[in-house]
Amino acid sequence: MLKNEKGFTLIEMLIVLLIISVLLLLTIPNVIQHNTFVDEKGCEAYIDLVQSQVQLYKLDEGEYPSDISVLKQEGYIDESTCPDSRPLTINSDGSVTIND
Repeated sequence: MLKNEKGFTLIEMLIVLLIISVLLLLTIPNVIQHNTFVDEKGCEAYIDLVQSQVQLYKLDEGEYPSDISVLKQEGYIDESTCPDSRPLTINSDGSVTIND
């Protein structure tokens, strides 16, 4: 008499592994492409934040900071680079740009 054993067969497990592999192959390239997009948007947002801190410094001190390091020393910002490690600079008119 044969027992009715429940469980997965080897074929069923291989099919599940194949489906998971295909899904990974489709999603990993999309995630990698979006990393650069996220870094770019993060840098734009940080530039806006630093720009607002430049304006706050001008309100407090009456002039624009001479360098971005002044903002860091005075505690207005924590980092003088974008999240993707590109350095920022402050122009004489108080605008913040990426120093490529």
